[in-house]
Amino acid sequence: MEKKWKFRLQPKLLLGLVIMAVVLAFSIISTISWLFGILIEEYYSQVTFAQASIASDTIDGDRIKSYYHDGQCGEKDDYYGEISGYLNNVKARMGLKYFCVVVPEENGMVYIWDTGIEDNDAICDLGERTLCADDVSEAMHNAFAVNVERTVLITDNISSAYVAVVDSDNNPVALSIVGISMERVKEHITKFMILTLGVTVVVLLFSTIAYYIYIRKTLIRPLSTLHHAVIGLVSDNMEHLDEFKVNIKTRDEVRDLADSFQHMVHELNDYIHNLSRVTAERERIGAELDVATHIQKSMLPCTFPAFPEHKEIDIYATMDPAKEVGGDFYDFFMVDGRHLAIVMADVSGKGVPAALFMVIGKTLIKDHTAAETDLGDVFSEVNDLLCESNSEGLFITAFEGVLDLVSGEFNYVNAGHEMPFICHSGESYSVHKIKPGFVLAGMEGMMYKAGSLTLSPGDKIFQYTDGVTEATNSQNELYGMERLEKVLNANKDKSPAELLPAVKADIDFFVGEAPQFDDITMLCLEYKSRMEGQYARADH
Repeated sequence: MEKKWKFRLQPKLLLGLVIMAVVLAFSIISTISWLFGILIEEYYSQVTFAQASIASDTIDGDRIKSYYHDGQCGEKDDYYGEISGYLNNVKARMGLKYFCVVVPEENGMVYIWDTGIEDNDAICDLGERTLCADDVSEAMHNAFAVNVERTVLITDNISSAYVAVVDSDNNPVALSIVGISMERVKEHITKFMILTLGVTVVVLLFSTIAYYIYIRKTLIRPLSTLHHAVIGLVSDNMEHLDEFKVNIKTRDEVRDLADSFQHMVHELNDYIHNLSRVTAERERIGAELDVATHIQKSMLPCTFPAFPEHKEIDIYATMDPAKEVGGDFYDFFMVDGRHLAIVMADVSGKGVPAALFMVIGKTLIKDHTAAETDLGDVFSEVNDLLCESNSEGLFITAFEGVLDLVSGEFNYVNAGHEMPFICHSGESYSVHKIKPGFVLAGMEGMMYKAGSLTLSPGDKIFQYTDGVTEATNSQNELYGMERLEKVLNANKDKSPAELLPAVKADIDFFVGEAPQFDDITMLCLEYKSRMEGQYARADH
């Protein structure tokens, strides 16, 4: 057998907790960082727009016209310097990337105020022009209106807000532009991610350890206790099942499992003891049945040739019980010096009750058969005696015939049994139709009528029980009378000792692997010649 790797529950559970913690940490950090990034970007967008709006409200739009109008630049004055100081102060305090006021043109812009770009000393002077990228130019022209929606543009890691500066007539004359570096935003996000990661790892680590300790106490240890108890039980070859005990105090399903297993082991112990007793009893009964089988077989004539001193007849019989002992029986015996009796019978039921009733029936029939007694009277008397001791409600189908070896006269009586096949010399086997009487032990006071026929030398009689014709194959088909007649005629020239094995072989071939449900009993008598000697002379 191929050896399979085994993994213990404890490391498997610990590995599962670690994997779950890693997946949970990754999911939490990713989700929180994504949400925080969105919020922080929104926050800085609001900050830049707020500063641009404050500057727009602070700056006098009418004064801008004195600094730049219709492409012409004016002179700087004290107000110009005041606003420059304000812009520089806000830029420094807020950590802005840039803070300026411009007038948008078709493809660029003209600077009014400029505080320069962070980490760059270059500052555009009043009236300087510069070209703009298309997206920047589009954003400025969109924002260069009154009461427009908030205009924020994020480009090159910079978040820029654009707010129009209006004059006293509420007409836009310039744009207040505030820019903040997104690198700073990213730094905040990174710091937050590191902090979140640390907190998450610590929390999950302690949670995992605490949960593992809890699971180990409530699940792993009890299961390990049960496991070692079972292993010890198996390694001990289950010799001390009555001493098996598992002490688990979890007060949950694991305890129920342990209690159930302990109860099962004790039940198994009782079952094994009972099975040992039953097995011993079965062996005793089996031995007794074996003896009964031998006794039953010994009660049936089984020595062949049966009457070597009588060359006038040849007889052969077999019985194959469906169980250890059967209910079928056959018999043949010399009634006197010139009369041979044959009996074929089938007791209802199977097994020991049928076999015991068979012994009674066989003994009664043989004891009451006499040459001068009519066979109908024999069966009538036997029937009444069987009814007296038939508390189990059994019955017997029986056929008995007595052959006069001198004259060939064959007297017979039938109590609900199968009709015999007769093969006259030089002809084929055919059913000898007999009106069957009522079964033996079925009802008291029954009267049976005997029949008679004459056999000639070379004639044969084949008698059997219903186990032959009702033999069933795996397709639930019956062997039947037609097949029996066919196999008899295929072997009509054989002696009785050769005919019966041929019939049995055909039955076995037909049945195949299907089980045998009924006893199979057969008998064949051949009347070879008339008796000569004192009985023949006395007859004359």
